[in-house]
Amino acid sequence: MTDDSVIPALPKSEADQPGVRFPFGKNWQRFLQYLDEERIAEAERSLCDMVGVDRMAGKSVLDIGSGSGLFSLAAMRLGAKTVHSFDFDAQSVACTRELKRRYFDEAPNWTIERGSVLDRDYLSRLGQFDLVYSWGVLHHTGNMWQALESVAPLTAPAGKLFIAIYNDQDVYSRGWGIVKRIYNRGFLGRLPVIAVFGSYFVLRGLAKDLVTLRNPLNRYRQFKRSRGMAYSTDLLDWLGGYPFEVAKPEAIIDFLRPKGFALEKLKTAGIGHGNNEFVFVKPVK
Repeated sequence: MTDDSVIPALPKSEADQPGVRFPFGKNWQRFLQYLDEERIAEAERSLCDMVGVDRMAGKSVLDIGSGSGLFSLAAMRLGAKTVHSFDFDAQSVACTRELKRRYFDEAPNWTIERGSVLDRDYLSRLGQFDLVYSWGVLHHTGNMWQALESVAPLTAPAGKLFIAIYNDQDVYSRGWGIVKRIYNRGFLGRLPVIAVFGSYFVLRGLAKDLVTLRNPLNRYRQFKRSRGMAYSTDLLDWLGGYPFEVAKPEAIIDFLRPKGFALEKLKTAGIGHGNNEFVFVKPVK
């Protein structure tokens, strides 16, 4: 069991930037206030839909960067044989443990640790899993390609790797990287970013709803149908999420193909700035 007081070593790209890191766990703690049965059910549905199963019965699941713990919880409720959750952020670990306490307090088959996907010694002790899940995490490590390199061996033969990586929009992505760095420089950076870009997203959505004659409030009421998430949580994650890396879909596919992975499913962000979602299968040799 990893000691929560020990922070795994960061890669140089992150270690050289003290303070320029979004407090993901603090954001997830706010999200737990909104968590309800409907959001949990939506998380279960979205997980099954992408992985192509109705249940997780008999499956071992690794949740890399567990965040709120919502998808670890979903896997448990879907009947997973074992679930192992870990996150670099101590507050995210606390969130995941809180969900375990609420729903599976005595379950020995759900383990939760603090660890880093960039710590190869830690990963080498975990073994292999039928499903390796890491949604919107690897691009926040400060070394996305090393993280991808590290997760590949964790997938068992005939197992699946489900990842989501920010879409590369070229110059727009570079611009968002600057915005995120400003956000994480402190209150004087965070306030104008939220005011300017938060207002931009709200007004853009309002304009679209008015043109299409939709009730603008439904946009926020129905946001939980997006993987069970909450609008405010996702907005702050996007505005402040740093470190920040991006990739075009073909770059991820080309990186994992030589490692024996075959693409099973791809859901792209189109021309937007969201995540491209990938499900890869590791064939039996």
